[in-house]
Amino acid sequence: MFFSKAQSSDSLKTSNKVTFSAYAELFYTYDFNEPGNHIRQNFLYSYNRHNEMNLNLGLVKANYQSENIRANVALMAGTYAQDNMAAEQNALRYVNEANVGIRLSKNKNLWIDAGIMPSHIGWESAIGKDNVNLTRSLAAENSPYFETGAKISYTSDNGRWFVSGLVLNGWQRIAKPEGNQSISFGHQVTYKPNDKITLNSSSFIGNDKAKEDKRMRYFHDLYGSFQITDQFSAILGFDIGAEQKSKGSEQYNIWYSPNVQMKYQLDSKWALAGRLEYYNDKNGVIISTETPNGFQTFGYSLNVDYAIFKNVVFRTEARGFTSKDAIFAKNDEFKKGNFFITSSLAVWF
Repeated sequence: MFFSKAQSSDSLKTSNKVTFSAYAELFYTYDFNEPGNHIRQNFLYSYNRHNEMNLNLGLVKANYQSENIRANVALMAGTYAQDNMAAEQNALRYVNEANVGIRLSKNKNLWIDAGIMPSHIGWESAIGKDNVNLTRSLAAENSPYFETGAKISYTSDNGRWFVSGLVLNGWQRIAKPEGNQSISFGHQVTYKPNDKITLNSSSFIGNDKAKEDKRMRYFHDLYGSFQITDQFSAILGFDIGAEQKSKGSEQYNIWYSPNVQMKYQLDSKWALAGRLEYYNDKNGVIISTETPNGFQTFGYSLNVDYAIFKNVVFRTEARGFTSKDAIFAKNDEFKKGNFFITSSLAVWF
Protein backbone atom coordinates (compact mmCIF):
# COMPACT_ATOMS: atom_id res chain seq x y z
CA MET A 1 0.00 0.00 0.00
CA PHE A 2 1.29 3.45 -0.90
CA PHE A 3 0.93 6.65 1.10
CA SER A 4 2.12 10.18 0.35
CA LYS A 5 3.79 12.61 2.76
CA ALA A 6 0.41 14.11 3.55
CA GLN A 7 -0.95 10.94 5.13
CA SER A 8 -0.50 9.78 8.71
CA SER A 9 -0.87 6.88 11.11
CA ASP A 10 -3.95 4.88 12.04
CA SER A 11 -6.24 5.82 14.90
CA LEU A 12 -6.56 4.28 18.36
CA LYS A 13 -9.68 5.74 19.86
CA THR A 14 -12.50 8.00 18.76
CA SER A 15 -14.54 10.13 21.16
CA ASN A 16 -17.33 11.97 19.34
CA LYS A 17 -15.43 13.76 16.53
CA VAL A 18 -11.95 13.51 18.02
CA THR A 19 -9.51 10.75 17.04
CA PHE A 20 -6.28 10.00 18.88
CA SER A 21 -3.36 8.09 17.39
CA ALA A 22 0.23 7.24 18.23
CA TYR A 23 3.24 5.97 16.32
CA ALA A 24 6.72 4.92 17.43
CA GLU A 25 9.64 3.56 15.42
CA LEU A 26 12.87 2.26 16.95
CA PHE A 27 15.87 1.61 14.71
CA TYR A 28 19.43 0.34 14.56
CA THR A 29 21.81 1.18 11.69
CA TYR A 30 25.28 -0.21 11.11
CA ASP A 31 27.29 1.94 8.70
CA PHE A 32 30.36 0.11 7.39
CA ASN A 33 32.21 3.44 7.13
CA GLU A 34 31.93 3.52 10.96
CA PRO A 35 31.64 7.27 11.73
CA GLY A 36 33.29 7.90 15.08
CA ASN A 37 30.68 10.39 16.33
CA HIS A 38 27.82 8.02 15.37
CA ILE A 39 26.28 10.77 13.17
CA ARG A 40 25.88 9.54 9.60
CA GLN A 41 25.69 11.41 6.28
CA ASN A 42 24.54 15.04 6.54
CA PHE A 43 22.12 14.60 3.61
CA LEU A 44 20.13 11.94 5.50
CA TYR A 45 17.58 13.03 8.11
CA SER A 46 15.98 9.69 9.03
CA TYR A 47 17.71 6.71 10.70
CA ASN A 48 20.80 8.89 10.81
CA ARG A 49 22.74 7.28 13.69
CA HIS A 50 25.42 4.59 13.49
CA ASN A 51 25.75 1.57 15.77
CA GLU A 52 23.24 2.60 18.41
CA MET A 53 19.62 1.77 19.17
CA ASN A 54 17.56 4.93 18.89
CA LEU A 55 14.10 6.38 18.31
CA ASN A 56 13.62 7.62 14.76
CA LEU A 57 10.14 9.04 15.34
CA GLY A 58 7.68 9.00 18.20
CA LEU A 59 4.40 10.72 17.42
CA VAL A 60 1.13 11.42 19.24
CA LYS A 61 -1.71 13.05 17.35
CA ALA A 62 -5.22 14.40 17.93
CA ASN A 63 -7.55 14.88 14.96
CA TYR A 64 -10.89 16.68 14.98
CA GLN A 65 -13.28 16.13 12.08
CA SER A 66 -16.79 17.45 11.52
CA GLU A 67 -18.78 18.25 8.41
CA ASN A 68 -17.38 21.77 8.13
CA ILE A 69 -14.27 21.91 10.37
CA ARG A 70 -11.15 19.78 10.69
CA ALA A 71 -8.02 20.16 12.78
CA ASN A 72 -4.81 18.29 13.59
CA VAL A 73 -2.32 18.64 16.41
CA ALA A 74 0.67 16.28 16.57
CA LEU A 75 3.77 16.33 18.75
CA MET A 76 6.92 14.34 18.04
CA ALA A 77 10.32 13.29 19.35
CA GLY A 78 13.26 11.30 18.01
CA THR A 79 16.27 11.71 15.75
CA TYR A 80 14.01 12.61 12.80
CA ALA A 81 12.65 15.58 14.75
CA GLN A 82 16.12 16.53 15.98
CA ASP A 83 17.66 16.56 12.50
CA ASN A 84 14.74 17.99 10.49
CA MET A 85 13.84 20.78 12.90
CA ALA A 86 17.36 22.01 13.68
CA ALA A 87 16.70 25.36 11.95
CA GLU A 88 13.50 26.07 13.90
CA GLN A 89 12.96 27.86 17.21
CA ASN A 90 13.30 25.58 20.23
CA ALA A 91 9.61 25.76 21.13
CA LEU A 92 8.61 24.54 17.65
CA ARG A 93 11.00 21.62 17.24
CA TYR A 94 8.56 19.09 18.68
CA VAL A 95 5.57 20.15 16.54
CA ASN A 96 4.77 17.75 13.72
CA GLU A 97 1.36 19.21 12.82
CA ALA A 98 -0.81 22.11 13.97
CA ASN A 99 -3.46 23.07 11.44
CA VAL A 100 -7.12 23.95 11.07
CA GLY A 101 -9.38 23.57 8.04
CA ILE A 102 -12.75 25.08 7.13
CA ARG A 103 -15.10 23.77 4.46
CA LEU A 104 -16.02 26.49 1.98
CA SER A 105 -18.93 24.80 0.20
CA LYS A 106 -22.03 22.99 1.43
CA ASN A 107 -22.24 20.85 -1.69
CA LYS A 108 -18.63 20.39 -2.76
CA ASN A 109 -15.49 19.04 -1.07
CA LEU A 110 -13.75 22.43 -1.07
CA TRP A 111 -11.55 23.32 1.91
CA ILE A 112 -9.07 25.90 3.12
CA ASP A 113 -6.46 24.73 5.63
CA ALA A 114 -3.80 26.74 7.45
CA GLY A 115 -0.95 26.00 9.83
CA ILE A 116 1.90 23.48 10.02
CA MET A 117 1.08 20.65 7.63
CA PRO A 118 2.71 17.59 6.02
CA SER A 119 4.37 18.45 2.73
CA HIS A 120 2.38 18.34 -0.49
CA ILE A 121 5.56 17.13 -2.25
CA GLY A 122 6.75 13.55 -2.62
CA TRP A 123 5.75 9.90 -2.56
CA GLU A 124 7.11 9.15 0.93
CA SER A 125 6.21 10.40 4.41
CA ALA A 126 8.00 10.59 7.75
CA ILE A 127 5.83 7.68 8.97
CA GLY A 128 8.05 4.72 8.19
CA LYS A 129 5.42 1.99 8.11
CA ASP A 130 3.52 3.83 5.34
CA ASN A 131 6.43 3.66 2.90
CA VAL A 132 7.54 0.97 0.46
CA ASN A 133 11.13 1.00 1.72
CA LEU A 134 12.42 1.15 5.28
CA THR A 135 14.63 4.23 4.77
CA ARG A 136 13.68 7.33 2.79
CA SER A 137 14.91 8.02 -0.73
CA LEU A 138 17.47 10.74 -1.42
CA ALA A 139 14.67 12.67 -3.13
CA ALA A 140 12.44 12.52 -0.03
CA GLU A 141 15.25 13.37 2.40
CA ASN A 142 16.17 16.46 0.40
CA SER A 143 12.73 17.90 -0.32
CA PRO A 144 10.22 19.20 2.26
CA TYR A 145 8.74 16.82 4.82
CA PHE A 146 6.55 19.61 6.25
CA GLU A 147 5.39 23.13 5.36
CA THR A 148 3.72 26.11 6.97
CA GLY A 149 1.14 28.26 5.26
CA ALA A 150 -2.36 28.01 3.81
CA LYS A 151 -3.86 25.87 1.07
CA ILE A 152 -7.15 25.69 -0.75
CA SER A 153 -8.07 22.23 -1.99
CA TYR A 154 -10.82 20.53 -3.96
CA THR A 155 -11.65 16.83 -4.28
CA SER A 156 -14.02 15.80 -7.06
CA ASP A 157 -17.29 14.07 -6.21
CA ASN A 158 -16.04 10.75 -7.61
CA GLY A 159 -12.73 11.06 -5.70
CA ARG A 160 -10.60 10.79 -8.82
CA TRP A 161 -9.26 14.35 -8.81
CA PHE A 162 -7.56 16.32 -6.05
CA VAL A 163 -6.38 19.88 -6.77
CA SER A 164 -4.78 22.34 -4.37
CA GLY A 165 -2.95 25.67 -4.37
CA LEU A 166 -0.66 26.76 -1.52
CA VAL A 167 0.90 29.90 -0.05
CA LEU A 168 3.92 28.97 2.09
CA ASN A 169 6.54 30.42 4.43
CA GLY A 170 9.29 28.71 2.47
CA TRP A 171 11.07 25.46 1.67
CA GLN A 172 10.40 23.22 4.71
CA ARG A 173 9.97 26.14 7.11
CA ILE A 174 7.87 27.01 10.12
CA ALA A 175 9.57 30.35 10.84
CA LYS A 176 11.11 32.23 7.92
CA PRO A 177 14.89 32.71 7.74
CA GLU A 178 16.15 36.02 9.09
CA GLY A 179 15.96 38.72 6.42
CA ASN A 180 13.61 36.75 4.17
CA GLN A 181 10.62 38.80 2.97
CA SER A 182 9.36 36.40 0.28
CA ILE A 183 6.18 34.39 -0.01
CA SER A 184 6.41 30.95 -1.63
CA PHE A 185 3.78 29.11 -3.64
CA GLY A 186 2.92 25.56 -4.56
CA HIS A 187 0.39 23.36 -6.31
CA GLN A 188 -0.71 19.74 -6.23
CA VAL A 189 -2.79 17.77 -8.71
CA THR A 190 -3.57 14.10 -8.07
CA TYR A 191 -5.49 11.90 -10.50
CA LYS A 192 -6.72 8.39 -9.69
CA PRO A 193 -8.28 6.86 -12.84
CA ASN A 194 -8.99 3.67 -10.85
CA ASP A 195 -8.10 1.97 -7.57
CA LYS A 196 -4.77 0.72 -8.92
CA ILE A 197 -3.21 3.89 -10.32
CA THR A 198 -2.33 7.23 -8.71
CA LEU A 199 -0.66 10.02 -10.68
CA ASN A 200 0.64 13.15 -8.92
CA SER A 201 2.16 16.50 -9.88
CA SER A 202 3.42 18.90 -7.17
CA SER A 203 5.47 22.08 -7.32
CA PHE A 204 7.24 24.73 -5.25
CA ILE A 205 8.10 28.28 -6.35
CA GLY A 206 9.84 30.72 -4.05
CA ASN A 207 12.97 32.18 -2.48
CA ASP A 208 14.30 30.66 0.73
CA LYS A 209 17.15 33.10 1.36
CA ALA A 210 17.56 36.58 2.82
CA LYS A 211 16.49 39.55 0.72
CA GLU A 212 20.09 40.55 -0.11
CA ASP A 213 20.80 37.09 -1.56
CA LYS A 214 17.38 36.39 -3.11
CA ARG A 215 17.43 33.46 -5.52
CA MET A 216 14.25 32.08 -7.02
CA ARG A 217 13.81 28.32 -6.72
CA TYR A 218 11.52 26.28 -8.98
CA PHE A 219 10.85 22.65 -8.12
CA HIS A 220 8.59 19.96 -9.56
CA ASP A 221 7.76 16.50 -8.22
CA LEU A 222 6.12 13.93 -10.48
CA TYR A 223 5.26 10.36 -9.57
CA GLY A 224 2.97 7.47 -10.39
CA SER A 225 1.93 4.65 -8.06
CA PHE A 226 0.83 1.40 -9.71
CA GLN A 227 -0.74 -1.71 -8.18
CA ILE A 228 0.27 -4.03 -11.00
CA THR A 229 -1.03 -7.27 -9.46
CA ASP A 230 -2.51 -8.18 -6.08
CA GLN A 231 1.03 -8.84 -4.82
CA PHE A 232 3.25 -6.53 -6.90
CA SER A 233 3.29 -2.72 -6.82
CA ALA A 234 5.66 -0.03 -8.06
CA ILE A 235 6.30 3.69 -7.76
CA LEU A 236 8.04 5.71 -10.48
CA GLY A 237 9.13 9.20 -9.44
CA PHE A 238 11.10 12.10 -10.85
CA ASP A 239 12.06 15.33 -9.07
CA ILE A 240 13.70 18.29 -10.77
CA GLY A 241 14.61 21.73 -9.46
CA ALA A 242 16.25 24.94 -10.63
CA GLU A 243 17.62 27.85 -8.60
CA GLN A 244 19.15 31.11 -9.75
CA LYS A 245 22.95 31.08 -9.57
CA SER A 246 22.88 34.53 -7.99
CA LYS A 247 20.43 37.34 -7.28
CA GLY A 248 18.87 38.56 -10.53
CA SER A 249 20.75 35.97 -12.60
CA GLU A 250 19.25 34.48 -15.77
CA GLN A 251 21.33 31.34 -15.24
CA TYR A 252 20.20 28.47 -13.02
CA ASN A 253 21.69 25.55 -11.15
CA ILE A 254 19.75 22.36 -11.86
CA TRP A 255 19.31 19.25 -9.72
CA TYR A 256 17.19 16.16 -10.37
CA SER A 257 16.43 12.69 -9.01
CA PRO A 258 14.75 9.71 -10.74
CA ASN A 259 13.41 6.87 -8.55
CA VAL A 260 12.03 3.36 -8.97
CA GLN A 261 10.52 1.56 -5.97
CA MET A 262 9.02 -1.93 -6.10
CA LYS A 263 7.27 -4.12 -3.56
CA TYR A 264 6.17 -7.75 -3.58
CA GLN A 265 3.76 -8.94 -0.89
CA LEU A 266 4.61 -12.60 -0.33
CA ASP A 267 1.69 -13.22 2.04
CA SER A 268 -0.18 -11.46 4.85
CA LYS A 269 2.99 -11.14 6.92
CA TRP A 270 6.05 -11.10 4.65
CA ALA A 271 7.01 -8.57 1.98
CA LEU A 272 10.06 -7.73 -0.14
CA ALA A 273 10.85 -4.27 -1.51
CA GLY A 274 13.66 -2.64 -3.46
CA ARG A 275 14.68 0.77 -4.71
CA LEU A 276 16.92 2.19 -7.44
CA GLU A 277 17.65 5.92 -7.36
CA TYR A 278 19.97 8.60 -8.65
CA TYR A 279 20.51 12.12 -7.32
CA ASN A 280 22.39 14.72 -9.36
CA ASP A 281 23.18 18.03 -7.66
CA LYS A 282 26.57 18.81 -9.16
CA ASN A 283 26.33 22.51 -8.23
CA GLY A 284 25.45 21.86 -4.58
CA VAL A 285 22.10 23.64 -4.37
CA ILE A 286 20.62 21.13 -1.92
CA ILE A 287 23.60 18.88 -1.05
CA SER A 288 26.94 20.64 -0.98
CA THR A 289 30.11 18.50 -1.18
CA GLU A 290 32.69 21.09 -2.31
CA THR A 291 34.15 18.52 -4.72
CA PRO A 292 34.72 18.91 -8.50
CA ASN A 293 31.62 16.95 -9.57
CA GLY A 294 29.41 17.76 -6.61
CA PHE A 295 26.79 15.28 -5.45
CA GLN A 296 26.18 12.75 -8.23
CA THR A 297 25.15 9.60 -6.43
CA PHE A 298 23.51 6.30 -7.37
CA GLY A 299 21.64 4.40 -4.65
CA TYR A 300 20.15 0.94 -4.27
CA SER A 301 18.40 -0.91 -1.46
CA LEU A 302 16.55 -4.11 -0.61
CA ASN A 303 14.35 -4.59 2.43
CA VAL A 304 12.47 -7.49 4.03
CA ASP A 305 9.36 -6.75 6.11
CA TYR A 306 7.62 -8.95 8.65
CA ALA A 307 4.26 -7.95 10.14
CA ILE A 308 4.38 -9.36 13.66
CA PHE A 309 0.85 -8.12 14.35
CA LYS A 310 -1.53 -5.86 12.43
CA ASN A 311 -0.02 -2.83 14.15
CA VAL A 312 3.59 -4.00 14.59
CA VAL A 313 6.09 -4.44 11.75
CA PHE A 314 9.78 -5.39 11.81
CA ARG A 315 11.89 -4.37 8.81
CA THR A 316 15.50 -4.87 7.72
CA GLU A 317 17.15 -3.10 4.80
CA ALA A 318 20.54 -3.23 3.10
CA ARG A 319 21.39 -0.01 1.25
CA GLY A 320 24.36 1.36 -0.66
CA PHE A 321 25.55 4.56 -2.34
CA THR A 322 28.08 5.04 -5.11
CA SER A 323 29.20 8.57 -5.94
CA LYS A 324 31.24 10.13 -8.74
CA ASP A 325 33.51 11.84 -6.20
CA ALA A 326 34.91 10.53 -2.93
CA ILE A 327 32.41 12.17 -0.57
CA PHE A 328 31.80 9.51 2.10
CA ALA A 329 34.05 9.84 5.14
CA LYS A 330 35.77 6.72 6.49
CA ASN A 331 38.40 7.18 9.19
CA ASP A 332 40.77 9.90 7.93
CA GLU A 333 39.90 9.63 4.24
CA PHE A 334 36.96 9.81 1.85
CA LYS A 335 35.52 6.99 -0.23
CA LYS A 336 33.27 6.88 -3.30
CA GLY A 337 30.98 4.31 -1.70
CA ASN A 338 28.91 3.81 1.43
CA PHE A 339 27.05 0.68 2.58
CA PHE A 340 24.85 0.24 5.62
CA ILE A 341 22.20 -2.03 7.12
CA THR A 342 19.16 -0.75 9.02
CA SER A 343 16.53 -2.55 11.10
CA SER A 344 13.41 -0.98 12.54
CA LEU A 345 10.47 -1.91 14.72
CA ALA A 346 7.35 0.20 14.22
CA VAL A 347 4.23 0.19 16.42
CA TRP A 348 1.08 2.25 15.95
CA PHE A 349 -2.23 2.61 17.76
